[in-house]
Order: sequence, then C-alpha cells, then structure tokens
Amino acid sequence: MDSDFSTGKVWKQILAQALPLTVAEIVLLLYNIVDRIYLGHLSRIDSLALTGVGLVFPLISVIAAFTSLISSGGAPLFAIARGARDEERASRLQGASFTLLLSFSLGLTLACYAFRKPVLFLFGASEASYACADSYLRIYLIGTPMTMLATGMSPFINAQGAPRYAMLATLLGAAVNIVLDPLMIFALGMGVRGAALASVIGQTAALAVALPFFLGKRALLPLRRDHLRPTARLFGEIVSLGVVGFIMKATNALVQAACNSTLQLYGGDLYVAAMTVVNSVRDILCLPVMGITDGARPVMGYNYGARLPERVRQGIRFTTAASLGYTFAAWILVLALPTAFVRLFTRDPGLLAIGPSVLKLYFFGFFFQAFQFAGQSVFQALGDARHAVFFSLLRKAVIVFPLTLLLPRAGLGIRGVFAAEPISNAIGGLACYITMFLTVYRKLGRQPARAKGGAE
Repeated sequence: MDSDFSTGKVWKQILAQALPLTVAEIVLLLYNIVDRIYLGHLSRIDSLALTGVGLVFPLISVIAAFTSLISSGGAPLFAIARGARDEERASRLQGASFTLLLSFSLGLTLACYAFRKPVLFLFGASEASYACADSYLRIYLIGTPMTMLATGMSPFINAQGAPRYAMLATLLGAAVNIVLDPLMIFALGMGVRGAALASVIGQTAALAVALPFFLGKRALLPLRRDHLRPTARLFGEIVSLGVVGFIMKATNALVQAACNSTLQLYGGDLYVAAMTVVNSVRDILCLPVMGITDGARPVMGYNYGARLPERVRQGIRFTTAASLGYTFAAWILVLALPTAFVRLFTRDPGLLAIGPSVLKLYFFGFFFQAFQFAGQSVFQALGDARHAVFFSLLRKAVIVFPLTLLLPRAGLGIRGVFAAEPISNAIGGLACYITMFLTVYRKLGRQPARAKGGAE
C-alpha cells in the first residue's frame, strides 16, 4: 500500500484514493438505493412504500451526521498527524474515534426507537404512510452500530493507504444486501420489513470484514487497547473539526424533513414519494464528486502536515476541475433523460407524470454544487473548522431551509420546494469556494515549502 502522499503526481495520488472510495460509496449507497428500487415496484403499494422510506430519510441522515461528526473530524486529524510523523497522536485519534462511534451508535439506537412515532409524523407522515415507515425503521435501527462503525472507520483505512481494502469491505456488505433484497421482499413476502432486514445483514457483513484490518498486520497503525479511551482534549479536537460534516448531514436531515412536511401539506403522499425519487437520483449523481473530494482530503491533509503547500494547491486545482467537469455532465444527463431516471424507481403512473419535471427543476445548475464540495473539502482537509462550519450552515440552514418553507407560500406551491435546492447551490457554493480561494489557496502560494514536492 502507498501511504506516503508527499511524492509522485498529486492528481494520481488523489485518483488512487478517489476511485476505490467512489466504488465503495456507490456500493454503500446500494444499501438504500436497491431498497427503493425494489419497493418502488411493489404491486399495489409502490408509491406508498416509497413515501414510507422517504419519511425515514431524515432519521438515516441524523445517524449519518453523528457518524460524520467523528469520522470527518478524526480522519483528517489522523492524516495530518501521520504527515507530521507523529504516530502516537495518530494512533490515539484513531482509537478515540472508534470508541466515540460505538458510544454514539448505541445512544442513537435507543433514542430513535423511543421517539420514532412522533418524529415520523413531524417529518410529514400520514396515517397511511406511517405504517410503511415504521415497519422499515424498527428493523433498520438494529443495524445502527454496525453501520456507524463500518462507515466511520473506513476513512482511517483510506488514510493508511489501503482504500481498496475499505472498498472490498463495503462491496461485500452491499453484495449481501443486493442478493437478500429480492428474496426477503418478494419471495418471503416481507415487503418493507424485508428490505430493512437485508440492509442490517449487509451492514453486519461489511463490519465483519473492515474490523479485522485494525486488528491485524495490514494496518500501519492498528487499534491499541490503551488508546481506545478518548481524552477530553482529543474529543474536543475531533468534534470541533467533525462538526462540519455533522452540520452538513444534520442540516440535510432538517431540509429533508421540511421538504416532506411541506410537500405533505401542499400535495400529499404522492409528492413525498416524488421527493424520494429525486433524492435517490441526487444521491447517485453526487457519488463520483464525493469520491473525488473524499479522496483529495487525506492527500491534501498529509501534504499540509508535511509542509508542502504547492502540492496542496495542486490538489485544490485538480479537485476543482474534476468536480466541475463531472457535475456539468451530470446536469446535462438529467436534462436529457429525466423520465428514465424516474422509471428506475417506479412504475406508478402518478409519479411518472410529475417526476420528470420536478427532477429537472431540482437539478437546474447542478454544477454549482461542485464549488461547495471542493471548497468544503479543502477547509476540512486543512483543519479549518471555522470556515467549514460556517459554509455548511450557510447553504442548508440559512438558504435552502427557509426557502423550502417560504417559496411555496409565496405563490410557487409545490414547485417552490424543488426550486430551493438549485438556488442554494449557486449562492452557497460560490460563496464557499471564493472564500476558500482568497483565504487558503492564495495564502498557500506565499508559504515556503519544507521540501520539494512531486510534479503535477
């Protein structure tokens, strides 16, 4: 495995990290995407099943937010410590992150079980859709500890130069889920409960493969028992940086809940199901650009810790160009084939009638989101929690959340809910990237390097 990111071409280092990460992210997404595809084609209740799963999205996002709180805080600090050759600190960060992930997962499981009914109705459930949502959620929550540990520790495998191992663990889990989904949903007649159970078994399989990495000889820095106890100082450092990823996903949950409740008010269960389809398409199309930015973070963080500023600048330039090129191509694809994307998830005539138009509206100017992804990844990679937190809040909490509530009431109705996202992408994305360019990229150009980096 190549764990030294200070030599060789920066773009190759990023791609070496990004490609396995993208595959792993795609496979990880299949846990939920395959569920939606199968459930969307259930006879008699196809749109209602999609509505039920869509209502669970905000809670799944909350779980993902707490996972990111630890992983996106601990992993960049881990990479920086390795770049600075401080292996003792890196090992303590890794051990503390493992313990925090386990603790949060147990607490979240209990809390979600206790309050699932009032929360689902708050998030836009009707009497008809609640039954589907609750059937799915009660089983899905069992897998929370496995999900958080497998997902949250994966960046530490990547930061040790073994992204293929992380990818293989995720591949196995998704393969189990994909095989079991049709068996449990259709053959055993379990419906939404079968989809949730298949996900839990798949998540358990992924953890069973990922965990041995940290206990064996493959790891450059294995988990050490004496480093599992997080100190107050390490906890504070991890959370202060990880709050960026937490806010990004927590505000996403907030927006999803606002969308569902507003759509329930103005259009009913059918439009909540349409938003489920739109979110599913967005999740698929965001994966490659997330893979690029996730792959760039350990490379930029390592070189920042090694005091090689020009290599960090090279990473920023490549990440920006690759993200913009991909998101522009994805936008054109949605404009050209909106009905095909909707048909992937449903055969319901009502959804096929409204889905393509709201999908095109939601994805208008999708390439602006590349600026948010690129700028945010730089702030996180270099440990700039202040800017990262601000711009996470700006796009979701300050722009898109209020617009989701206000635009429908301003005369746009249902279309206002779907229009809030492209507006926030343009304003929030440009603000984030311009600030990153002025405060980070230009400043790096004036810093002396400790050693000569690789060519671009």
